[in-house]
Amino acid sequence: MRTAEESARILPRHLHEECGVFGIFAPQNEDLAGLVYYGLYALQHRGQESAGIAINDDGVFSVWRDVGLVSEALPARRLEKLGQGSIAVGHVRYATTGSDAALNAQPLVINHFKGRMALAHNGNLTNSMELRRKLEERGSIFHTTTDSEVIAYEIVQQRLRTPSIEAAVCAAMDRLEGAYSLVISSPTKLIAARDPHGFRPLCMGRRPDGAVVFASESCALDAVGAAFERDLLPGEIVTVGRDGIHRDTSHCGTAPKRLCVFELIYFARPDSVIDGCSVTLARQRAGAFLAKEHPVEADVVVGVPDSGLDAALGYARASGIPYAMGFTKNKYVGRTFIAPTQTMRETGVSLKLNPIRSVVSGKRVVLVDDSIVRGTTCRRTIELLRQAGASEIHMRVSAPPFVAPCYYGTDIDSAENLIANQHTVEEIARIIGVDSLGYLSLEDLMHLGGEAVEGFCTACFGGEYPTKVPPPGQKDRFACRIGSKDHAE
Repeated sequence: MRTAEESARILPRHLHEECGVFGIFAPQNEDLAGLVYYGLYALQHRGQESAGIAINDDGVFSVWRDVGLVSEALPARRLEKLGQGSIAVGHVRYATTGSDAALNAQPLVINHFKGRMALAHNGNLTNSMELRRKLEERGSIFHTTTDSEVIAYEIVQQRLRTPSIEAAVCAAMDRLEGAYSLVISSPTKLIAARDPHGFRPLCMGRRPDGAVVFASESCALDAVGAAFERDLLPGEIVTVGRDGIHRDTSHCGTAPKRLCVFELIYFARPDSVIDGCSVTLARQRAGAFLAKEHPVEADVVVGVPDSGLDAALGYARASGIPYAMGFTKNKYVGRTFIAPTQTMRETGVSLKLNPIRSVVSGKRVVLVDDSIVRGTTCRRTIELLRQAGASEIHMRVSAPPFVAPCYYGTDIDSAENLIANQHTVEEIARIIGVDSLGYLSLEDLMHLGGEAVEGFCTACFGGEYPTKVPPPGQKDRFACRIGSKDHAE
């Protein structure tokens, strides 16, 4: 077990986001790049490492992708060069398998014997190493270090022996394990698919001109003027072509539904609705549960922006303690994990968040946040509150303690780096410097979705893994050095 001093030196990073996917099928050729740009901008919170767009003009694909935020990776001059088309696919990325290098940016565009294909993927396969090894043994040549390329090649392999691209996707899904929400363009069709567990969200909408839109979250539909129609079912494949919309539900019901609960707690935007559940209401519900589980005498409830705000409001309403905005957030400062050194990351916390002294000075504060991963960023935030004059700080966390790795697309790849896996709740409270600490119980966590959501994945909180756990490996397992024990000739 680590000492308090050792835990305090853990790199201060928050939990990293997922990726975001977007696709559109228009009745006729038009400037789709602008629409996809707005859709990706709405999904920016899901990935800040790279962005890309592929435009399909009657089977001719134009693609641009680069590292950086949407506004950086997709400048106006590049959007203009993409031209018009009737089908488009977009992606924002945070790397959970493969590095954040430009070569791993999506959408992936694949040329194969029966045409071309553009693919955008959100999630993480658990059997990618096994599938990639078999593909390489058959002569496949990989150009990236992502598991998304594994999915693309599996689909291509199946396309060689099936009558249609949608049949190929269906056949490939028999071989894929883990989390994947996909948006795929063939020369004539747009396809969306969600894994049988439904780990990652994927929804469908329609614009007034008849264009069909798929996106990771409903907020992206709003951004392009599309009316939300429904979420894709876990295991469902939806194909849009000139002959209309077709559904394949042969994989539906083949596995228990396991939406990643952290979509509701942290990942998704508050204005999104996922599988019929309002993200904002789910977070407020978490705060209300916390107030009942961990009551305390205090003067004010404040949340850590942004995902802690709704939970703090829920706590305040349930407890009767006044709610206030205790921090001001500098919207022009990037997330703290972007900074390359620990000193810069710690300074970044102060630049990004600053307590409002008049709200917290001399007050007993209930501080609500969505999680404690490694502990150092949280500790720095609490130090800021102390410096602003808070007399007591009682922290409440709208999730249970992280104690196990995630294999489905979040940046929890090592249990040894999780503070809750090394320390008791009382020890964590001392390390981060609070007067008391309370986590949401696993029992109440299962009720965040109300009646809308049937089941959650809670493996990172000590629940059962819905799939077979992959062998030990690192995020960049397809790009390890020759001297690494993970390297194979």
